[in-house]
Amino acid sequence: MGLDAPKVEETAVKIFNIPNLLSMSRILSVPVFIILMLEPSPVRALIAGIVFSLASATDWLDGYLARKWGQVTKFGKHLDPIADKILIMSALVVLVELRSDVVHSWMAIVIIGREFAVTGLRSIAASEGIVIPAEPVGKYKVGAQIAAVLFLLLDYYLSRGWMADLGRVALWIAIILSVYSGIQYFRAYWNKLNM
Repeated sequence: MGLDAPKVEETAVKIFNIPNLLSMSRILSVPVFIILMLEPSPVRALIAGIVFSLASATDWLDGYLARKWGQVTKFGKHLDPIADKILIMSALVVLVELRSDVVHSWMAIVIIGREFAVTGLRSIAASEGIVIPAEPVGKYKVGAQIAAVLFLLLDYYLSRGWMADLGRVALWIAIILSVYSGIQYFRAYWNKLNM
């Protein structure tokens, strides 16, 4: 049974649209970020911060363009949150080593554990035909995570204590919102799932 060339081409166009390519670029930025932070220096931390900032900006841009251009796809709906998680988790792990004075391993474990738990819940829900949409609190959580990473990288570059303090506050907000939104997801959807 041969492949239908027009359908294959149409599927490729849907998958490789600009919003999805932006999400993919977010994943591809992670190795660049990590390589810059393998042997950190203030300048490398600044460049890593720029890479992280640009990658984070694509999170907003890909969703905006997908809706504006009518290019929302199932592939993109799954790829976007995965790209977010890979970017944030990578930065947190790097910061545990780089800024252990601020980012303790248990903090990263709480945030990363929540991401795995909610992703697992979404997978189970999807197998039951239930779609779990993103909650507004989750968006604030991501914003706090991004702010924490950027402040801590900038502090590494500029050595300003107040930036580390802002990073610490943003990280605590991210932890609180991670726990709260995780509980919120499970409370809202646990009874809907046939477990």
